[in-house]
Amino acid sequence: MVRIDPVVVGDHVFTGVTVELPKTRLIVLATPKGYIMCGALDIGLLNDRLAERGIVAARCVGVRTYEDLLNCGVESATKAAEELGIKPGMPGREALLRML
Repeated sequence: MVRIDPVVVGDHVFTGVTVELPKTRLIVLATPKGYIMCGALDIGLLNDRLAERGIVAARCVGVRTYEDLLNCGVESATKAAEELGIKPGMPGREALLRML
């Protein structure tokens, strides 16, 4: 099952996407510029093989809900996200706001 939800943070509305798969759940919070996602996100692939796209993305591990993504510490981020000041350890909420 795929679910799309509005997720409100302060004055901003983000797009939440949850994909239920056998034995796992993919979860994403997106802005028009980028996104944060669960541990299934392959930052190495985005930085290396898709570098020309300049994808703004950050990865959080051990998350199961949108609230988890907002409160997680970013585990890793793409080079394009780092250029916006997104760093490991930063709360997901702050990373999303930098993507606006």
